[in-house]
Amino acid sequence: MNVSDAIATRKSVRAFRPDPVPRETVEDILSRAARAPSGGNLQPWKVYVLMGGARDELVRRVAEARKTHPMGEPPEYHIYPPHLTEPYRTRRFRVGEQMYAKYGIPREDKPARLRAFARNWEFFGAPVGMIFTIARQMQQGQWADLGMFMENIMLLAREHGLHSCPQEAWAVWHRVIREYLSVPESEMVFCGMSLGYADESAPVNSLVSERAALDEFAVFRE
Repeated sequence: MNVSDAIATRKSVRAFRPDPVPRETVEDILSRAARAPSGGNLQPWKVYVLMGGARDELVRRVAEARKTHPMGEPPEYHIYPPHLTEPYRTRRFRVGEQMYAKYGIPREDKPARLRAFARNWEFFGAPVGMIFTIARQMQQGQWADLGMFMENIMLLAREHGLHSCPQEAWAVWHRVIREYLSVPESEMVFCGMSLGYADESAPVNSLVSERAALDEFAVFRE
């Protein structure tokens, strides 16, 4: 698979088959992904890979925590800016409506929407879950490095016939994650990622989010 095909077929998958992914495959993806650009070669990222019982235990602990905090706790950073302006607000609203339409959940059925959203905290059934952290001393420039590392993982996954879903939803469980994985205070929990084989029969996986036309975001000067 060439890079263009990997980019074109990458999407956020929200239903996975239980088929296991070999550890060697995950190790190969991560080793290659670490070639991501990094200013000053700081490589500020860290990833905790959860498979088998380790993955199941984090899911169990979050399920237990949800009994008292159904939607988690405030994350350590703003996942979205507090007051989104246009066109960003409409884009976020539209993709959410498209996703719940694929689930067949109307807007007024908020309990069903919350149940669907909570599947984030089960890694959408994927056999591999990842938690990404970044050294707390890092700033905006290094967060970009972490994003490029994650993008490499998602594109390399396509080369192996795998799909993924980056999940900032895990940021609301930073306390549970920190305790379970013994994440030091010097690291900030950024997000999670699901990795595995897509369940192509799931309607939600037919969603491909829209992208703005080139002239909306590119400015050429000649």
